[in-house]
Amino acid sequence: MQGTHRRRRVLSVLALTLGGVAAMAWPAHHWGWQRAMRQETAQLQRQLELHTQALQQLIDRFRTLPEVLALDPQLRAAVVAPPTPGLQAELNRRLEEANSVTRASTLTLIDRRGIAIAASNWREPTSNVGENYAFRPYVQQALRHGRGQFYGIGLTTGEPGYFLSQAIAGPDGDIAGVVVIKIELDALEQEWLQGQDVVLASDEHGVVFLASQPRLRYRTLAPLGAADLRELAATKQYGHQELKPLHFRGDPPRSGAAVRLRLDDPELPGPVLWQATELPDEGWQLHLLHDTAAIEAAARGAALAAGGGWLALSFLLLFVQQRRRLAALRERSRRELEAVLQQHARELRTAQDGIVQAAQQAETGLARSLQHLPQGVVIIDADLRIVAWNSRYIELFRFPPDLVQVGRPIEDVFRFNARRGLLGPGPVEEAIRRRLDHLRSGRPHLRESEKEDGTVLEIRGNPLPDGGFVTSYADITSYKATARELRSLADALEKRIAERTADLEQARQEAERANRHKTRFVAAAVHDLLQPLNAARMFLSALRGRVQDPQALQAADRADNALAAQDAILNSLLDISRLESGAYQVDVRDFELGPLLQALAQEFGILAASRGLRLESIPTRAVVRTDEALLRRILQNLLSNAVRYTARGRILVGCRRAGDRLRIEVLDTGPGIAPNRQQEIFEEFRRLDDGGSAEPGAGLGLAIVERIARLLDHPIGLRSRVGRGSAFSIEVPRGDPALVRASAELPVPAPDDSLLHGCTVWCVDDDARVCEASRALLERWGCQVPLAAGAQGALDLAASGVEAPQLMLLDVQLGEWRGPQLFDELAAHWPRPPQVVLVTADRDEAVRALAEERGWGYLSKPVRPPALRGLMTQLLLRGSAARH
Repeated sequence: MQGTHRRRRVLSVLALTLGGVAAMAWPAHHWGWQRAMRQETAQLQRQLELHTQALQQLIDRFRTLPEVLALDPQLRAAVVAPPTPGLQAELNRRLEEANSVTRASTLTLIDRRGIAIAASNWREPTSNVGENYAFRPYVQQALRHGRGQFYGIGLTTGEPGYFLSQAIAGPDGDIAGVVVIKIELDALEQEWLQGQDVVLASDEHGVVFLASQPRLRYRTLAPLGAADLRELAATKQYGHQELKPLHFRGDPPRSGAAVRLRLDDPELPGPVLWQATELPDEGWQLHLLHDTAAIEAAARGAALAAGGGWLALSFLLLFVQQRRRLAALRERSRRELEAVLQQHARELRTAQDGIVQAAQQAETGLARSLQHLPQGVVIIDADLRIVAWNSRYIELFRFPPDLVQVGRPIEDVFRFNARRGLLGPGPVEEAIRRRLDHLRSGRPHLRESEKEDGTVLEIRGNPLPDGGFVTSYADITSYKATARELRSLADALEKRIAERTADLEQARQEAERANRHKTRFVAAAVHDLLQPLNAARMFLSALRGRVQDPQALQAADRADNALAAQDAILNSLLDISRLESGAYQVDVRDFELGPLLQALAQEFGILAASRGLRLESIPTRAVVRTDEALLRRILQNLLSNAVRYTARGRILVGCRRAGDRLRIEVLDTGPGIAPNRQQEIFEEFRRLDDGGSAEPGAGLGLAIVERIARLLDHPIGLRSRVGRGSAFSIEVPRGDPALVRASAELPVPAPDDSLLHGCTVWCVDDDARVCEASRALLERWGCQVPLAAGAQGALDLAASGVEAPQLMLLDVQLGEWRGPQLFDELAAHWPRPPQVVLVTADRDEAVRALAEERGWGYLSKPVRPPALRGLMTQLLLRGSAARH
């Protein structure tokens, strides 16, 4: 009966709890859904505004170009009267040059009939020149209204783009022609791919022409009418592209309102929140499809929180009730336990009295119950008289047979031990009194005592309930000996650890010395290797000026390329050596990142274009704080790898914020890198064979990137998918724009080759091959070279009274001499010292700083002849200006 009643109580409590959870969770779920829906809708509207601004800014940036070109007199003359072939060729080149500067897709000049007269793509097989575009809306709009705009697929190129047109007025004010610019918007689609949401753009017919997912492109949001179909067919807006309907369940999206629906064709993983906005200037709509998982999660979280709150409240009430019941049970248990303890105390007291009485009645006082104990035990009563002991107690102290007896005072035993010296030094009576007082006080004690024979006893005493004392004596001699051995072993181990630590420290110092020797060896080896390489490049430059045969020139170019590749490998080895030895000097400062990215894009854009690739840079006004030269080196290696391993597609370099840092990214459409190989590419001499690159390389670029990044404490990142491409990134600290001060650059005079003709130049180098090659190269430039020798030859010629040269090419390592020291000796013979170009294979920053301090030129071996020629001309101009 009682069990049934208890089960009913449990079921009723469980039903009340679960019912309360359901009653609280349902409204909380609805409230959480509505709140998350409002927040997501506001967030989507802000994102749409950002996408709209980006699209509008891109279009506005190119909109003024046709208006400027329409004012060009040459373009106006070409559309008024048929151009001559020469004028047409010049127009093609002008449009091509303007297109390369603006980085648009195509620029086209069209006459009033709609025929393309000139175009920027006149060199390509899909040239617009000669094509009839009269049916295109952007031509008709410009002829009627002065300007036009139209998005469609190009008829000749087959590439989609946004066409902006501007009418060209004739002499009488009538419209004589049209200039058209075509903008490719696929860069926006790539930016949309960076986000998690789906972004679409549709035209006035409801056709999706831009989409972050290619399968959603060229889909119709609503069935097209007959008029729309006729217009699309007449303008050939989307060419032969098939337009498929977009199937979705739910209400159609409206501008400014968020709609929850599900896409069936093409199918998306779950329902989405669809938000749209208008672009009135273009007549387009921009759509954003957002996953509703966050809204559902927020609703579930609110429901779980409400249900959890109800459960917590229910559990709290049950806990309070249970605490009350437990308190009552503990009180009852406490009373029962006290009763049991009192009963056990009475039983123990009775048993103890029996033991003491039995011990008092024993003739010898030996208690049989104590004989099995390994310790010596003695029991005294409240009057400090012996009542019981065991044989082990007699053995430990070697007492005579008649000393320990029942009823004998324990004081007699203490005196006997005192006569044997077992109570320690000091007065005997004082030691006995102290021990008797301790027994009378009834306090337990624990101590150790060592006998004359080396035996160590542990003495433990405990008082009895009704007076008296029980004392036990345990022999712990072996334990103490073991403890001493352990301490000795620990001391020996600590000594060995100290010796081993000293050995390791010595090994570390030897390793550091070996590393320094290795670094110096590498630097010296590279210096010796660069000497003949420098001579070879100078000989080759002099040879190319004297060879007229095309095949011989081609062989010379190939040899120069091979020497340049060898130069790059040696420089990379030297850089790695300097990075490992810590010889790199870091110059951290705040500077603008935009000019650096723009310069790199121009530098590698030419190389990428020669391979059929497109390299783009996203403009930025960000300010970073790092070493500009080392950051440039990192980005140069990353861009070089991207160009080398990308067969087709494009390369993108840009940056984005990452907290208090800025992440610079280089993205390519190359073959990608497998996850299990993404770590090994940063090792020296490691190249992936699946990159598809036939170019030579030593595999040192990414190794240098990793070491420079480690030196600057800039994290390196890599995201890659096989077959899709790779994204290398580096995070740098953001700088303070207020600290960036624009420094006026001094104008650099244009090189004047006439200054080199008849110029007197000395070449001072300890390598005869370098001297011979330098003489041949300088004489080909028209210079007079009276000296091309080592340090002693220069000293002998200067001492003979020869006038000082106008220029001196000076090496740093000259056997027993150093270049700056030798120059000071030579300058003592001349009233006016010459201009100096310090030519060395030593990459030490101190050498470069010395050249800057003295106002000398500085070139690293192997020397590129164009760089040497330009530097010599600048130094001659500087010397001429100083004399004037």
